[in-house]
Amino acid sequence: MAAALIAEPSLLSFILPSPGPRRSISPPERKLRVHRKPSLLPVASPSLSPPCPCAAGTLDLEPDEESPSRSLSSRQDGKEGGRDRRRAVRIAWEKLVRWSRSWRSKAKSDVLEGTKKVVVLGGGSFGTAMAAHVASRKAEMEVAMLLRDGDVCRAINETHFNCKYFPEHKLPENIVATTSAKDALLGADYCFHAVPVQFSSSFLRGISQHVDPNLPFISLSKGLELNTLRTMSQIIPRALGNPRQPFIVLSGPSFAVELMRKMPTAMVVASKDKKLASAAQQLLASPNLRISSSSDITGVEIAGALKNVLAIAAGIVEGMNLGNNCMSALVAQGCSEIRWLATKMGAKPTTLTGLSGTGDIMLTCFVNLSRNRTVGLRLGSGEKLDDILSTMNQVAEGVSTAGAVIALAQKYNVKMPVLTAVARIIDNELTPKKAVLELMSLPQVTTETLKKFEKLVKLNSQRA
Repeated sequence: MAAALIAEPSLLSFILPSPGPRRSISPPERKLRVHRKPSLLPVASPSLSPPCPCAAGTLDLEPDEESPSRSLSSRQDGKEGGRDRRRAVRIAWEKLVRWSRSWRSKAKSDVLEGTKKVVVLGGGSFGTAMAAHVASRKAEMEVAMLLRDGDVCRAINETHFNCKYFPEHKLPENIVATTSAKDALLGADYCFHAVPVQFSSSFLRGISQHVDPNLPFISLSKGLELNTLRTMSQIIPRALGNPRQPFIVLSGPSFAVELMRKMPTAMVVASKDKKLASAAQQLLASPNLRISSSSDITGVEIAGALKNVLAIAAGIVEGMNLGNNCMSALVAQGCSEIRWLATKMGAKPTTLTGLSGTGDIMLTCFVNLSRNRTVGLRLGSGEKLDDILSTMNQVAEGVSTAGAVIALAQKYNVKMPVLTAVARIIDNELTPKKAVLELMSLPQVTTETLKKFEKLVKLNSQRA
């Protein structure tokens, strides 16, 4: 067996620096040896240290007198390699910082400098947070909030607190609240729309006479109009009677309370007009709010609407204590359903995997601050929907959007089992427990089948 471990003569002649007479090894002198694999480099001198056995993939059971020095050399090489890697990382980071500073120094600030007045329609939590953010960007700029509640209006003007939503956060003094649409909209450079989707059409029709036809609307509302299946980009121009009303949608993973606390946040503005999207970026971007831009209005709006319905499903799983495995599977399935419908409606897949898609879904489905998740959690715990909604002081858009989502799915011929189950639970036609059993009993399909289905959806959307 030992003899079998000795390399062939032809191999030895390749390894050794020079041929020479072979010394026969008598049986008592034989030691277990495994010769190293041949090197592709010529051996300059026998005095050079051989490569590390581990690196060569071989084993040598004979003692090696040079092992300590080779080990020390390896450690030194490792330290030098570590220093080189750290230096490369530091250089890469410094280049990134220099590029960022150079870009910021060249970035235009004309929009913020030229903006004298901004109006915010609605005094809910997110409308208030956005008003506070914009007002803090420039002390000389007037930020008007158009409200329905006279008491809240007086409190904001007198104490600078919105006691209903943010009793602990003082608002900037350049925020002025009013119940007069005429006063709020007069001379405004930008308008933030923060009215719930289901009330937007009637609200906008009531103030349309005071709206300048060139006033850019930045929509903060997420959802679909139940009876018409319209998004905000369709609702606003239609309600104002101006098909060319400048429109921008602002979306992304953002809780109002964290905006108020000036915590790092990233969002997306989308508009068909690139200059308008760039202007919104300049108006909103700050050290604590990063704004990306997109031209995919459909993707941003549909993802923002459907994620609220998925958040209800995630809350139901949490309320029923079904575990993390179930939660992950459900959200993954829900993301696929959102992608199927949105891409068929013309959305870009990259939008759905970005901030306004996956980012917003993660925040809404997994964090307790989410209103829609809270509704689902209480439904999963056994509460009735009417009791839940009667105790909430904010609107959970996913409740009204669920029915519209299913109507859209039928219109575009897309199967959406998870979101359909949520709609049936909200309509009190299915219990959460029965819904879970039905979803788990769906036919088992292969990933190839899903890929074929998604390919078919993409082809149909292109033909449409």
